[in-house]
Amino acid sequence: TKTACNRLQSAQYKFFKYLGGQTFMSESTNVKEIKVVTADPSAIGLFGLAIVTLVAATQKLGWTDGVGLVIPWAIFLGGLAQIYASILDAKHNNTFGTTAFGAYGLFWLGVAMTWFMQAGVFGDGFVVDANQTATMYVGYLVLSLFLTIGALETNKVLFFIFVLIDFLFIGLSLSTFGIMEHGMHLLAAWAELFVAILSLYGAGANVLNKHFGFEFLPVGKPFGIIKKPTAAAQTKTSRA
Repeated sequence: TKTACNRLQSAQYKFFKYLGGQTFMSESTNVKEIKVVTADPSAIGLFGLAIVTLVAATQKLGWTDGVGLVIPWAIFLGGLAQIYASILDAKHNNTFGTTAFGAYGLFWLGVAMTWFMQAGVFGDGFVVDANQTATMYVGYLVLSLFLTIGALETNKVLFFIFVLIDFLFIGLSLSTFGIMEHGMHLLAAWAELFVAILSLYGAGANVLNKHFGFEFLPVGKPFGIIKKPTAAAQTKTSRA
């Protein structure tokens, strides 16, 4: 029986060889990885954040009037530029950058839509409750606090940008809820202005450091506070 089985397998092999099956059977599947080089989008993302916060801060501080000419920068730089940076960061497998730029990009698109609604662009049939906007600010504050923790191990410029964003959302949340309205409005305004200044520096530093191939403008090393547990520590924790 064993001999008959071997003869059958041999006959099948010869048949496949005759049909050209030898090549099919002997060739191994080659998997090729294609690496697509994508530039670091941090500069364009930070620049978008810088310009929209700079213009918006001038309105909050009373240096300019109205939000009519803030809206274009909210849509194109605060919104689309940061979303574009988020998409590129996703290609870099950078969860932190994807989340930060994507969330803040959508934030500014939402803010622009809010201003349109308050101006009656979509009609007067909407009931506008500022507490809903304040609740959204609280949600963004929570996200920003998480991102601030992550920025501890990125660089110091980015960390202080997030700290200022935290104060911005604290001021926006409380002032919109009507709590210490004037003082919290000023807190938000000045925090936003310094977000713009630091983001401009961060964008410039990112461009020049990448362009020259070394740290031409310092951005500060990570704090080194949060460290990945060693394998021994992880094993000890799992056993406990």
